[in-house]
Amino acid sequence: MITTSSLLVLFGIVTFAFMQHPKFGKAPSGERLVRMEQSPNFKKGKFQNLSPTPTFAEGYTFWGEIYKLMFRKANPRRYPKDQLPTMKEDLLHLPADTNVLVWFGHSSYFMQVNGRTFLMDPVFSGNASPIPNSVKAFEGTDVYTVADLPPVDYLMISHDHYDHLDYETVIQLREKVRYVVCGLGVGAHFEHWGYPKEKIIEKDWHEQVDLGNGSIIYTQPARHKSGRGFSQNNTLWMSYVLQSPDFTIYMGGDSGYDKHFAAIGQQFGRIDLAILENGQYDPAWHYVHTLPEEVLMAAHDLQAKRLLPVHSSKFVLAKHSWDEPLSKLTALNKAGDPLSLVTPVIGQIVYLQDTTQVFEPWWEGLQ
Repeated sequence: MITTSSLLVLFGIVTFAFMQHPKFGKAPSGERLVRMEQSPNFKKGKFQNLSPTPTFAEGYTFWGEIYKLMFRKANPRRYPKDQLPTMKEDLLHLPADTNVLVWFGHSSYFMQVNGRTFLMDPVFSGNASPIPNSVKAFEGTDVYTVADLPPVDYLMISHDHYDHLDYETVIQLREKVRYVVCGLGVGAHFEHWGYPKEKIIEKDWHEQVDLGNGSIIYTQPARHKSGRGFSQNNTLWMSYVLQSPDFTIYMGGDSGYDKHFAAIGQQFGRIDLAILENGQYDPAWHYVHTLPEEVLMAAHDLQAKRLLPVHSSKFVLAKHSWDEPLSKLTALNKAGDPLSLVTPVIGQIVYLQDTTQVFEPWWEGLQ
């Protein structure tokens, strides 16, 4: 018993010391906390979703999922055996009048829209976890680095989970970013990491950032959770609508299916491109991560003309096969009321106003 107690104490000390690393960020305080407490979405010391959102769906439990993880045979196709195809383009010399998107795998992508540059949820460290080498990127998928990016006008963060807010990446980006756009509370991390306060634009749901010349970022709800340490839901998770004079883009972040998709579709009436998470899902978690059939429901609710599925093809955070998200979504889309799917390989340039651009089913035939 003495030995067990000593080991537990030692484990506690090591854990506490590890949690002091700056990568875990900083909890909101002071004026930032006061503003959070005034939000209608902040209740009983935590941010809340629009609908009740348990972590696990009915019929699933935390310990039940732990048992499956530890004692059931893992899916042998969670990781690809083949190296995934990629492209690398010269982003430093893009014509200023070109409206493009480049997906980096998972939920990271770069956009140039009406001469402004946007970077969403960048993870270039090769690891989607605070524990080194624990959630490693698939071999060959890290073809871009921070050095390959032009100056970023707006670094946009959907929420502060490690596979969306990567400490190593944002530290490298610090001198390259003009503004950070994020949910309430997330700015505390950025200040802790040396970003000047005047660079940080923190918003609640249903607010906006006027970019000038007819372009606006609208901050919108999502159905998810947040947190980098032991405290959960002490920062706000977001989705965004980027509306320019020429087209409208929805950036969904992480979200389970809920009524906010239809509300956004009704508000904006036309979404030219919806970027929605489709990957790292499980029926047990479908309140906070959409299943492929729910992705299509959300896209139709948004009245989207085209759909770019993300949150796949780089990191393993779920039990499904690595290629299931894209293959299953494609099959479901063909069987229903089909949308135009945008499925580039990592690094490929997507021309935002070219609705005739063709994308090959690049995942087919790979092991």
